[in-house]
Amino acid sequence: MAATQAALPAGMRFALLGSGSEGNALVVQAGQTRVLLDCGFSLSETVARLERLDLQAEQLDGIVVTHEHGDHISGVARLARKFDLPVWLTHGTLRTQGQAFSGLSVTEISPHLQFAIGDVQVQPYPVPHDAAEPVQYVFSDGARRLGVLTDVGSTTPHIETTLSGCHALVLECNHDAAMLAEGDYPYSLKQRVGGRFGHLNNDDAAALLGRLDNSRLQHIVAAHLSRKNNAVELAVTALSGVLGCTPGEIAVASQEQGLDWCEIV
Repeated sequence: MAATQAALPAGMRFALLGSGSEGNALVVQAGQTRVLLDCGFSLSETVARLERLDLQAEQLDGIVVTHEHGDHISGVARLARKFDLPVWLTHGTLRTQGQAFSGLSVTEISPHLQFAIGDVQVQPYPVPHDAAEPVQYVFSDGARRLGVLTDVGSTTPHIETTLSGCHALVLECNHDAAMLAEGDYPYSLKQRVGGRFGHLNNDDAAALLGRLDNSRLQHIVAAHLSRKNNAVELAVTALSGVLGCTPGEIAVASQEQGLDWCEIV
């Protein structure tokens, strides 16, 4: 991976509160702005996980949402209502929520248009997933870029163009294809998870990574690993193999602990 780029000023970092089918949330900070990506945890659990990062929920400047699946959105409305936080999400995602977001400060976004939350520039991009209008995001402070890609069944040229040249990348490695095929999931669930609107397996994630411009990459994080259908060693081996780095250079976001702060320099 690229060496530290001293020419870039300090000031951007990210951390994951947790990653997996039981709950997801990521926080990114640029300058004085802190943005939460998704919230699939209860209110008390979210507050506790933020405190592990030395953050208070009151310090957040808003929440952006990828899609309406419960492990990503179930805690958003409660957190936003409790701490008076604005929320950004697509029209399709909002349409699925009924009255859950009633009375909140909600902004509908285009899957293609960049917007800003304080010092954080937010670029949404559409992804193939079995949701109403799912997006993922690239976050930037104008100099550094953090790309996030989870909950996607297959890649597209647009995804690869969007994620090329990032300084940090959180990338789904949901399952090992053989473990999924041989596991005890019902056939229909295997088809959904492994399908083009499901979740990326290790090999497909590595192949996607290999097609990106990784010349600026400082951090690569394997995320959204399945408890039953994957192993950390398999995900790490797949990603490190394509980057030509040591397994120790691949970070893994866990369901229980997430991932501590990573500085993008």
